[in-house]
Amino acid sequence: MKVLPALFENNRQWASRISQASPTFFSRLAEQQRPEYLWIGCADSRVPANEITGLLPGELFVHRNVANVVLHTDLNCLSVLQFAVETLQVKHIIVCGHYGCGGVKASFDGTRHGLIDNWLRPIWELYRRREAEITRLESLDERVDRMCELNVIEQVKNVANTTIVQDAWHRGQQVSVHGWIYSIADGLLQDLDACISSAAELNELERQ
Repeated sequence: MKVLPALFENNRQWASRISQASPTFFSRLAEQQRPEYLWIGCADSRVPANEITGLLPGELFVHRNVANVVLHTDLNCLSVLQFAVETLQVKHIIVCGHYGCGGVKASFDGTRHGLIDNWLRPIWELYRRREAEITRLESLDERVDRMCELNVIEQVKNVANTTIVQDAWHRGQQVSVHGWIYSIADGLLQDLDACISSAAELNELERQ
């Protein structure tokens, strides 16, 4: 007896639709992946990277974790980043958060959540640095959403500061890091104007 038969049926229907639209799609996909984009996003199930960007399988290399955090000690994220930059030769790294992120909210709501608090600690530290700005906002939703934006910008800087991206720039490889945010309420992406394509642009963003 198959477990979760509905999902297998969904898969068969999906594969059939793709094959009818493009009969050689899967044979071409099996040969090699050549995405131009790496997506670093939140693990929230309501933020499906390929769907919201309108990209097909093979067009977007994806890494997701709680609250789209990039830590210099996270070998999982760094391994994905290195493979994307050095092997796949992606041209764009997109860090995308989303409004109302539960991980961001949990980082500064004053409640103990267990193991996840260790992961979210860098966001809490960011909140403490920007607390005066955040607490001026009237509602909790506004505070969470602003922290979601600030967290994306912080992670953009973290990506750009990795040896992987720094080495790519040093050898003349064109790699840009972008900061985006997604609204689950309307399905739209927003550019946070935090794009870095060189060490000089990184220094400028860090001064802001």
